[in-house]
Amino acid sequence: MSRRKNNAVHPLTLALVNISRIIVGLLFIFSGVVKLIDPKGSQYKFEEYFSAGVLNLESLVPYALYLSIFLIVLEIYLGFAVLLGYRAKAILKYLLLLILFFLFLTWYSAYFNKVTDCGCFGDAIKLTPWQSFYKDLILTILIVFLYRYKENIYPFFNKKTVIFITVSSFILSIFIAVFVIRHLPLKDFRAYKIGTDIREGMQYKGDGKIPPIHDLMLEDEQNDLLDTILKMDKVMLVIASSLEKSEFTGFTEVKNAAIQAKKKGYKVYGATASFSEIIQITSKKYDLPFEFLFCDATTLKTMIRANPGVILLKKGVITDKKAWRDVENLNY
Repeated sequence: MSRRKNNAVHPLTLALVNISRIIVGLLFIFSGVVKLIDPKGSQYKFEEYFSAGVLNLESLVPYALYLSIFLIVLEIYLGFAVLLGYRAKAILKYLLLLILFFLFLTWYSAYFNKVTDCGCFGDAIKLTPWQSFYKDLILTILIVFLYRYKENIYPFFNKKTVIFITVSSFILSIFIAVFVIRHLPLKDFRAYKIGTDIREGMQYKGDGKIPPIHDLMLEDEQNDLLDTILKMDKVMLVIASSLEKSEFTGFTEVKNAAIQAKKKGYKVYGATASFSEIIQITSKKYDLPFEFLFCDATTLKTMIRANPGVILLKKGVITDKKAWRDVENLNY
């Protein structure tokens, strides 16, 4: 550990400084990493914050994904920087600004009961709004303490090593974020992960908790076909939460996947929250060989972080899921 001249402090204070920087650094890194696994989850959360009736900043909704990536990468970068002791004075200023931003969001969620899950740790760890607020309040206190004794934060390694690790974490975070957005989350913490029995996930277990899957429906113009579909031997669901916002290049890929699935004995359905007129236009334009069923947009975004994406079911069990770019690798 390198040293630089500074005012002498009590050894206990120095120990508290080091403990605090480790706690702050690791929490920011962990928070950033679990959200880096699924950046679109953070995007949807910001869209919820920006929506009418919450912060009423709907003009910012189109930028939610960019803000999500920026804050995730920033969390990881600042976490490594404060942990390793890189440019402590400047880094702590940015950390304080960031935690005050998070503190406001979590307070707003808790006090006004507007967003019931702030997504602080993605889908990996669920916190109540007040738990999230108190977590950020403690972090704020620790960061203020660290800023008070910033001159006593020494790098744990030599300068070149500290810079290399910090900058590498920044570059690697951007690379992973782009990769995950183009494909699917590196780890699926949601209720629709591969191997899930949807029918079992819909069952109420009498413990006072809502079943993990409680808002799923697949409706045609007259009936909910969910129960029938979950009993079928082989089903492919082409998920497009919003046809208006779909990556249209993907429809050529999912069309080919649907044709292959039918040859292998699968029944193929589309699932969307878009209106019938948009469905008709899209189906005709891409000559899609399946009918679309209606489902809530939030549910579809939870099922798969791709628009469009594909899910395979066998008697209600999710056997595989792929973003449109990867449908050639489906495990039929």
